[in-house]
Amino acid sequence: MRNVSTRRVPALPFLALLFSIVFLNSCAAIALALLGAGVGVATEQAVSYTMRGVASRTLIAPLPRVRRATLRALRRMGIKVEGREKTEYGEIIKAIGTNRQIEVRLEPITPKSTLIRTVAKHGFFLRDRATAREIILQTERIINGKS
Repeated sequence: MRNVSTRRVPALPFLALLFSIVFLNSCAAIALALLGAGVGVATEQAVSYTMRGVASRTLIAPLPRVRRATLRALRRMGIKVEGREKTEYGEIIKAIGTNRQIEVRLEPITPKSTLIRTVAKHGFFLRDRATAREIILQTERIINGKS
């Protein structure tokens, strides 16, 4: 008779392999979404959102330049500016689109960078994140001379 030794498989690597086989197949949609988000970041589309639907991004440009670019972007998008006001922290641009109330807040972070926050309200409860995002992206494109 041969002497056969029994080898124990380490528990942690085995459980990790079992977890990846069972659970990662169902997470393909999450992985693709994260991959898509990574692609967006690489193409100047990194816009943050709050729970209230406010889009924001810090741009490397002084506030007066961001203001001019924002007004140009709104005009290009066919959004009518209703008013502008200075605040303690910067400026607010109020505008209106078809069934949208738009507010753009500009706040200087440093003399060379400005925070832009945009919200597009559609009715009382709904927020149009796509329009808010596009205003920021168009503003950034104008600042970067890409349009």
